[in-house]
Amino acid sequence: MATRSLTIVTLVSFISLVVSGNERINSDNITLILDRLLDGYDNRLRPGSGGGVTEVKTDIFVTSFGPVSDVEMEYTMDMFFRQMWVDERLKFEGPTEILRLNNLMVDKIWTPDTFFRNSKKSISHNMTTPNKLFRIMQNGTVLYTMRLTISAECPMRLEDFPMDGHACPLRFGSYAYTSSEILFTWRKGLSASVDCPKESMSLLQYDLVGQSLSSEIFKSNTGHYSVQVVHFHLQRKLGYYLIQTYIPLIMVVVLSQVSFGSIKNPFLLGRSQTDSNPREGLKRRNHSMCRSERSEAPSPIPVPIFLQQGSAFPQIPQLAGTSPIDKYARVLFPLAFGLFNLVYWYIYLAKDTMEKPRQYDQQV
Repeated sequence: MATRSLTIVTLVSFISLVVSGNERINSDNITLILDRLLDGYDNRLRPGSGGGVTEVKTDIFVTSFGPVSDVEMEYTMDMFFRQMWVDERLKFEGPTEILRLNNLMVDKIWTPDTFFRNSKKSISHNMTTPNKLFRIMQNGTVLYTMRLTISAECPMRLEDFPMDGHACPLRFGSYAYTSSEILFTWRKGLSASVDCPKESMSLLQYDLVGQSLSSEIFKSNTGHYSVQVVHFHLQRKLGYYLIQTYIPLIMVVVLSQVSFGSIKNPFLLGRSQTDSNPREGLKRRNHSMCRSERSEAPSPIPVPIFLQQGSAFPQIPQLAGTSPIDKYARVLFPLAFGLFNLVYWYIYLAKDTMEKPRQYDQQV
């Protein structure tokens, strides 16, 4: 029994030595590969410098979108920005197909000088270490990923407020290299290169209804530059404005028009419902009013004749009927208000209020 236990312990120790030895050999091999790759490597020169065009493939994963400011006309987003290119100088052969490296390797090789053209503020996250992913494949393909928070401009046209929609752009490209040196492309095509999970796109005033991608050439006096563009389409939420603005105002207008149809003669509202004879009740009321006028007011204030015409201010209010203006207003006011609402809602609900992406550069 003791012999068997000793044999098992010896076997386990041998396997551990073999595994640790293989790990040490692999790490030594990877170290040798990295040393060989960096030997004579000049990170000041782009891949294919002096020859062909360097193609940089890009894609974006949006982790959160918002807030969107109407006052500042800007939006903020948090994303993983990925770039991929081929560097023939980084080809290698070894026990691993992919070299998974940290951010310390980034400064030792060439990387694209990508910047965001319409950004107001950009932050590269560095807690607890720089949030960067770096990988090198055997064929020289390089994958470079970083986490960014960007505040970018979003020009807005508010003519259709609060039923407006906006196309907020994000433009990025090379700062120094022209399109004859570096060409940016979408790695997964125009339909899948920007991923925006719905669970991360909760906005207070807007709905993110989609995004559109394109490639442009920016022309300046220093050359033509390749630019990638993504437009985020935002549609304003109408529910808040319906509850807080539209419905209360409509109810106020409707209540203001109730008086035209509910009361024919507002001066007779004071009559007691117990008067069996309307004529006798009217005589008693005239008598009491005359006594009160003699006791309280020395003389009645005369009403100008032009105000008495049309029965807007009738000479004898107690005997006056409904004004012709009230009869017309009883029909015209609700009809005009209903017609206005019908035209207003038809125009805005049938109209496409989403802004079209603005193309100020030549599109590829």
